[in-house]
Amino acid sequence: MDIAAELRQLQAATLADIEKAGTTDALEAVRVGVLGKKGSLTQVLRGMGQLPKEERPAAGRAANEARDAIEAALSARGEVLARAELMERISADAVDVTLPGRRRPIGVSHLIEAEKREIAEIFAGIGYTVVDGREVESDYYNFTALNTPPDHPARGMQDTFYVVDRSGDEAAVRGESDVLLRTQTSGVQAHIMEEQEPPIYIIAPGKVYRRDVADPSHLPQFNQIEGLVVDRGITLGDLKGTLDYVIKKIFGPDRETRFRPHFFPFTEPSAEVDVSCGICHGKGCRSCKGTGWLEILGCGLVDPNVFAYAGIDPEVYSGFAFGMGVERIACLKYDIPDLRALLEGDMRFLRQF
Repeated sequence: MDIAAELRQLQAATLADIEKAGTTDALEAVRVGVLGKKGSLTQVLRGMGQLPKEERPAAGRAANEARDAIEAALSARGEVLARAELMERISADAVDVTLPGRRRPIGVSHLIEAEKREIAEIFAGIGYTVVDGREVESDYYNFTALNTPPDHPARGMQDTFYVVDRSGDEAAVRGESDVLLRTQTSGVQAHIMEEQEPPIYIIAPGKVYRRDVADPSHLPQFNQIEGLVVDRGITLGDLKGTLDYVIKKIFGPDRETRFRPHFFPFTEPSAEVDVSCGICHGKGCRSCKGTGWLEILGCGLVDPNVFAYAGIDPEVYSGFAFGMGVERIACLKYDIPDLRALLEGDMRFLRQF
């Protein structure tokens, strides 16, 4: 068989394959198999240089005719297949506007964040400013400036995460480091009293860290909101009135508050504050351990020594401070028995709020 006949036979077979191609991918495979670098037509054309001179003109004409015919067929078939595939995609992607829409679930704030924001808005509504502070704090602002003596148990390694430098400084290992993860947001108050002239009405929300094992009532990391008021003529009555108002806004107007004497190194006098149980309404039940009350926060009038550290004259100014755990408030408000449930990420639990 001469090369011209071979080209005509290849052309006929290729045109048949083009007609059979049902997709653009199949058509592309035919094109590569014939016209690609290793295609059948390409191989034939490469062998033309070995033909006798008198046969080359006829072979060249046959090769050009075969290439032109194949390329024209590929182009025509490609347009048909591309149009068919486009219509198929349009049909598959068609939207029936009479069908009900698919609603995407709208995200909401986590219960801890929502409760923290709600408390902040309550205080903002009575003139308080929300301030932020550093989570890695110095020993001075976390303890000393708040009238916490060196022998106070809160300074021990069992309560505090001290920051050890990379060299493994022995003093830091022994708990004598000057840098730590704050155990309370009260350090923000110490900074503000140094930087700002009274009157001061602030709350300081944020994360705090303690060396506690997670259990139903303790977490090694939790959120705290501490508040500070410094002004002329501030009394214990102002403290009680403020907290009574805030607690009723958080838990409801029917809840009562109770103040019990306590001790904190940075306030004098100091008190623990309880709210009446929302389940038994003060009559006593398992939730409140039969007392009718639930402990929620600590507070007191600012100790004059704290004012002295900040350079504020205690003979001119007085004030009060308080601190509450956001997770504990949320658990008491929604009757959640275990603090750990707030951090486990179980959507069946979180969707309830």
